[in-house]
Amino acid sequence: MQPAERRAIAAATFAYFRWHRWLDARAKLEDRVARALELQRQFDTGGALTGDTRPFSFAIPEWALNEVDFGDGADGEVRRDAWARSLQSSAPLWIRGRPGMAAALAAALGDCAPPAGALATLCPDAFRYTGTKDLFKTPQFTAGEFEIQDIGSQAVGSVCAPKSGETWWDACAGEGGKSLHLADLMANKGLLWCSDRSARRAAVLKKRFGRAKLFNYRFAPWDGTERLPTKTKFNGILVDAPCSGVGTWRRNPDARWTTRVDDVAELASVQRRMLEAVAGSLKPGGRLIYAVCTLTRRETTDVVAALTAAHREMEPVSVLPTPNSELRSSMFLWPQEIEGNGMFIAAWRRR
Repeated sequence: MQPAERRAIAAATFAYFRWHRWLDARAKLEDRVARALELQRQFDTGGALTGDTRPFSFAIPEWALNEVDFGDGADGEVRRDAWARSLQSSAPLWIRGRPGMAAALAAALGDCAPPAGALATLCPDAFRYTGTKDLFKTPQFTAGEFEIQDIGSQAVGSVCAPKSGETWWDACAGEGGKSLHLADLMANKGLLWCSDRSARRAAVLKKRFGRAKLFNYRFAPWDGTERLPTKTKFNGILVDAPCSGVGTWRRNPDARWTTRVDDVAELASVQRRMLEAVAGSLKPGGRLIYAVCTLTRRETTDVVAALTAAHREMEPVSVLPTPNSELRSSMFLWPQEIEGNGMFIAAWRRR
């Protein structure tokens, strides 16, 4: 199959799930796909649908509209509608250059644009790629000069801000996207523990670290229970916990129809248990960072409130510490505002 054919199939599949509720379930599949592509064309060219006045929140399951806290009043309605509209377009592609190499990398690859606003400061090595190259086949990727990583995920690493020589733990490392960022920020010094329950994901992580020529890490399996992989005390711990993934629905439009509200309740319980399990592994003054790529109340602010109430030794601290700034111990990154996956990030320090 040629690349153009693969792109066409992907576009048709994504359009089908984005416009699922607009389609006639009685029609033949090929007719529904054709209709979805036509709706996508209308939206991409004019931002509206011909003869259809339904709000774009129609594209979001009712349970999710009830679970996500958009804020009160008119501002909340504006945020809800902006989020819903953002889900109906293709997700941008973001890359993360190695520290100090981003400008040269962007010039070499071409078709790169830095983030706007506050994210330009928070994620100085991020670029949005708008070209058509297969990035995995570029010499820069082979040489480990960049990673394909969403801007929301890059923001998590930047909030962690580990220092060279420190000891950190990425407790839910997955395939290592955020781990690589942390290791880079540590300048390949100190020690980064990486954990996951999947041997397959661990193998991918190790391969990625090798390509990036980063070796300041140690992998130790962990299944998220109270039985920790080490008795080490850390300067910082990142818990990028399993979640419902509501923040990734722009990139994964099918997920909005397969995720259920029961998943939210179950995952919130898992998230609380993970944070409880790792809290005692911090050194005095050590920071705990909690991140999830979801926007539901039960997986974000409710989880934070539960940990803060149960652990008085854990002091909420600013997610983005700047001189003379007021305490902002958690924050939402909304997809429509950052042009990436939605994220929630919270921070504590052990007293």
